[in-house]
Amino acid sequence: MNTTHDFTPEDRTALLDTVQRFATQAIAPHVNAWDEAGEFPRGLYHQAAELGLLGLGYPEHLGGTPAPWSVRNGMSQTLARHGGSGGVMASLFTHNIGLPPVLAHGTPELQAEVIPPVLRGEQIAALGITEPGGGSDVAALRTTARLEGDEYVIDGEKVFITSGMRCDWITLAVRTDLNSKGASGISMIVVPCHTPGISRSKLHKMGWHCSDTAQLRFDGVRVPARYRLGAEGAGFRMIMGNFNGERLAMSAMALGFSQACYDEALAWARQRSTFGAPLIERQVIRHKLMDMQMRIQSTQAWVDALGARVDAGDSGTDWVAQVCLLKNHATQTMQHCADAAVQILGAMGYMRGTVSERVYREVKVMMIGGGAEEIMKELAARQWAL
Repeated sequence: MNTTHDFTPEDRTALLDTVQRFATQAIAPHVNAWDEAGEFPRGLYHQAAELGLLGLGYPEHLGGTPAPWSVRNGMSQTLARHGGSGGVMASLFTHNIGLPPVLAHGTPELQAEVIPPVLRGEQIAALGITEPGGGSDVAALRTTARLEGDEYVIDGEKVFITSGMRCDWITLAVRTDLNSKGASGISMIVVPCHTPGISRSKLHKMGWHCSDTAQLRFDGVRVPARYRLGAEGAGFRMIMGNFNGERLAMSAMALGFSQACYDEALAWARQRSTFGAPLIERQVIRHKLMDMQMRIQSTQAWVDALGARVDAGDSGTDWVAQVCLLKNHATQTMQHCADAAVQILGAMGYMRGTVSERVYREVKVMMIGGGAEEIMKELAARQWAL
């Protein structure tokens, strides 16, 4: 498969069959134990890499398999539906937010150094944007990188960093123009995470228990200038462009988790009897399931439509606006389906170990991460010049 156009419908079906087997055999049976342990085995990266899942969407010369968004979204949706763990997906595929800026703006030498070992599952790549005092206000970031000779010296903090404890590389947003307080002074630098001066602290969360999330501190960290991506001051635009792909992928994930909740609720309604009849025979239960399907089907249509548009080369302002609103719609669908599934399962839905209980706890991070709902609405309005 040399180009994204080489994926036939048969290829897509075969890939998604492989993904479903991987999710049901290598992930789903172990998720509860991994949540209790607070992490999943690093060997899972190697397993995913051997199946080509880590490299999906990357160039062949870097060890990947070029693939259209329709296929990549299908992988995300299938893993979410049959794996049932946002924590696994968040950490296992952190490179899909950490590496795209390297692929788009790094030198060939830097790409060759950083990307192949990550796609082989040997190393882990992360993205460092959010800061303790910044949140969604990316332009206000305070982590600095001053140039001394042929090195940058980095000082500052990043927080809520997925894979922050285990990452080998982090694509870091820094302020290289120390006199600027806005977007114009921001640059992107790839930082080797074992460089002296980096300290890490594990964070504990409501959900995504098996996902590694950390706060990172940079104290006089020296990084060769060749690790900078593109020109100085061009980082803000890189960050904004990177968010679009992240939001589309998160929408596909949210859709898969919605389906996982529906699947569990339907199975429970068929097997659980009350007052002498299965739950599925109760009109109120059937209507809850139909409300779930209504939202799932609309989300599926929107994910497919926007995936097809970007595959055809359309990533203009209207597409960006729709991706923002899709991210809201998909995560609201996930929220509705998780709530409805827990209600249908009753007390069992409140028990640790059910998919619906786990997804219920994971909803909020999906609604906040990658751009909170309020930010998404405002950004969409700006794209449409409202």
